[in-house]
Amino acid sequence: MAKKFEIPKTYLAYELKEYSNEPGRAKIVEKELRPLKKGEVLLKVHSGSINPSDLMFMRGLYGIKKKLPVVPGFEGSGLVIASGGGWRANSLVGKPVACVAPNKGDGPYAEYMITDAYSCFTLGKDVSLEQGACLFVNPITAWALLDQVIREKHKAYVQTAAASALGKMLLRLSNKKGIPGIHVVRRKEQVDLLRSLGAEHVLDSSSPNFDRELRVLSNKLNATIMLDAVAGEITGRALAAMPYGSKCVVYGALSEEPISYHAGLGIFQDKKIEGYWLSSWMPKQNPLKIWKITSEIRSLLGKEFQTQIAAKYPLKEADKAIQEYTNNMTRGKVLISNGWEL
Repeated sequence: MAKKFEIPKTYLAYELKEYSNEPGRAKIVEKELRPLKKGEVLLKVHSGSINPSDLMFMRGLYGIKKKLPVVPGFEGSGLVIASGGGWRANSLVGKPVACVAPNKGDGPYAEYMITDAYSCFTLGKDVSLEQGACLFVNPITAWALLDQVIREKHKAYVQTAAASALGKMLLRLSNKKGIPGIHVVRRKEQVDLLRSLGAEHVLDSSSPNFDRELRVLSNKLNATIMLDAVAGEITGRALAAMPYGSKCVVYGALSEEPISYHAGLGIFQDKKIEGYWLSSWMPKQNPLKIWKITSEIRSLLGKEFQTQIAAKYPLKEADKAIQEYTNNMTRGKVLISNGWEL
């Protein structure tokens, strides 16, 4: 017989009232729990992770806008305590999972969250709920970006924001697969950090010799693809230094600035810019492929896809958690956590 869990009538949540860059845009509120639909599950949330995409979403600058008010957060972890019916949803009851929020519903910065059963993946005993809360956005993006490098038969790659959590994952995964990378950072201490993690080629974009060093190294390694999380001035600058026919895949906009791209790069050097977005990439993959990807990621969570947790804050201190992550993203992931144990 399936284990019975207590289902609350109300719960606390960090609810966004307006898209804004100003403090006070979200408040802790008490919400009523709506009935589950077939195929949905109720998650007792353990942790919700904070990513750059979450910060952009709360400011109204992300590619998805949900009807307000809404609970933010794109990924989290917890225990499935109820099912709305259907084989998949019923099979998850009582199991710890990693999950993503529904496209039109509340996220995991709350005590409970309702999501689609197929947006949940069970966690093994060797994967903590903290690591599970970081299973989707960064690991799947890193896997997909490096898969593109491999599929398109690039000999090496360049990446910006290489000291970020995702950048470190790309470094470790490409080292495992034997693919050379040129890792671009903005500060000297980040150069030392990445070298301590096994990076052979690290360049500081603030160095006066950066353009020449990138030109020499990218031509030597035949690095013809750039994975860019920054955009702005660095995109065109780095692409200009790379070999003929190179391309840039932009997956982030940390600079929040327009991309600088001289027309001559496209006309005379056949250099291109394209975008990658996890939210549009995922639906194009068949369920079997996603299952294989997440299985590989789960097996590497303690190694190549390990996420450094810099801080955990209780739900009632969600404002502090978001400010902490905003001020120092490269220090590690910040979680909004309800703190209970299985």
